[in-house]
Amino acid sequence: MSLPRDLVPEPEGITEGDLVIARAWKYDGGAHWVVPGRYLGADRHGHWVIQPQGSLVSRPGAGFAAASDAVCLFPHQGDWVATCYDDSHPAGLRLYIDVSCNLGWQPLKPAGWEFNSIDMDLDVVRSTTRGVYLDDEDEFADHAGSMGYPAELVRRLQGAADDLLARVRTGAEPFGATADDWFVRGRRLIAQAVG
Repeated sequence: MSLPRDLVPEPEGITEGDLVIARAWKYDGGAHWVVPGRYLGADRHGHWVIQPQGSLVSRPGAGFAAASDAVCLFPHQGDWVATCYDDSHPAGLRLYIDVSCNLGWQPLKPAGWEFNSIDMDLDVVRSTTRGVYLDDEDEFADHAGSMGYPAELVRRLQGAADDLLARVRTGAEPFGATADDWFVRGRRLIAQAVG
């Protein structure tokens, strides 16, 4: 596999309801998670996409139907991608932030967009059972060696993870109540599509 090239920082001409495929890669070019969704809109934080309950979530060797609705935030700036879950998530997840790099968009043919990122292992998580915590530090350390992460990238991503952890703990936006409005908008979009 090889990482996508010619990504753009913003999806020009995207409109509400457009198909968006979120595609994550690993640093060595291996395929990681792929999740489809529908575009909701943008605000000062970034672009919001709904991934409805039942959506196929897949990666090489694994796949499942999403157990609850989620809204994803692809930021205008930053080394992360955030997924917010509703109250029905069976494991009690509320927020899952993948520390990531090389974020960008590319158009799909015949229509829609693909959002690409390189998942860099570290995750900032908020759950109803464990609170707020940093996950997969061991995986990050292992991959830094085995995949040859540059030292400057390691420092940058560790700094991003620390900053995100502090922001989530204090409820700073967009990690507070901002996602609630996007859930309302997303559910309305899904209801219109079904009805």
